[in-house]
Amino acid sequence: MKIPNGQQIIEEFEKWSPKYLAMEGDPIGLHVGTLNKKVERVLVTLDVNDEVVDEAIAKRAELIIAHHPPIFRPLKNLQTDFPQGRLMEKLIKHDIAVYAAHTNLDVAEGGVNDLLAQALGLQNTDVLVQTYEAELVKIAVFVPESHEDQLRDALGKAGAGAIGDYEHCSYTLSGTGRFRPTADADPYIGESGKMEVTDESKIEVVVRKSDKDRVIRSMIAAHPYEEVAYDVFTLENKELPMGLGRVGALPEEMTLRSFAELVKEKLHVPFTRVVGNWDDKVKKVAVLGGDGNKYISQAKRSGADVYVTGDMYFHTAQDAQAIGLNIVDPGHHVEKVMIRGAAEYMAEHTNWQCEFIPSEVDTEPFKLI
Repeated sequence: MKIPNGQQIIEEFEKWSPKYLAMEGDPIGLHVGTLNKKVERVLVTLDVNDEVVDEAIAKRAELIIAHHPPIFRPLKNLQTDFPQGRLMEKLIKHDIAVYAAHTNLDVAEGGVNDLLAQALGLQNTDVLVQTYEAELVKIAVFVPESHEDQLRDALGKAGAGAIGDYEHCSYTLSGTGRFRPTADADPYIGESGKMEVTDESKIEVVVRKSDKDRVIRSMIAAHPYEEVAYDVFTLENKELPMGLGRVGALPEEMTLRSFAELVKEKLHVPFTRVVGNWDDKVKKVAVLGGDGNKYISQAKRSGADVYVTGDMYFHTAQDAQAIGLNIVDPGHHVEKVMIRGAAEYMAEHTNWQCEFIPSEVDTEPFKLI
């Protein structure tokens, strides 16, 4: 197995959580250091603070992947006698790069909100707040029959042919290719100046428009021909909508009190704040990791009996009560579900000499007495 560089790791990560899914103005991406280096250990964390950086140093991690951006607002200075300056200095001195995936990881399939919904056992989930709908294109490429499987595999690995819960989807037609190489050509099949007739296959795949260039590069690299013949068509149909939060159903109806206890157990929190009557029946649940104050109306319109989100403000809680929406607030820190989720995803989707290490540091600032 090879040791990857940081660029390769993040390129693989962004196939799952691409930057274009992030909300406008969200400071995602590389925050500190460089990705142009070999990386054998990646620490995955919710937050980047002194204790997490010390953990990264102790575990010899060359890269940190975090959910919460350590530089959320532009820095006016970098003074090392202040906490943030000291943190940046420590990272740079130990050559530890920091990459942040924030709202793009919230929106991504299998990301923060899907992980929260899975932890609560929600079924038949839909997006709560649509923020993105991908444009699609179709790529049709012509290849000799001898290289069909090789090319289909390269297309699939580059992300082509993903339709819903299926991947590596393609359609193949057989036909006859005709061409005459010029004197300057170096043909894989045929001779310069002579008309060539050969059995070829036309492979069609659907691709997200944002992935088109990467897929075409991989296609050309895997193709035997000197000049690759292919077509790109814009499609009217769209991919399934993506967005913040999820709405789904519990396996069985329960009371609000029982559900609040379930949230405590499954999301591993010591307490929850609850808005509503203890005996209210809940079946349909909306969940949104982090601060979900601005989306109580969407949660109500979704038909949810209860909305699970963090950082609920006093007056927003009163507004929810007024519209008949129950709230269970387990805090912002439940987004820690991404730590193990992201580490496991990367380990499963790569074959490198690189360890993805879930952080063991508790960055929850609140204590319960």
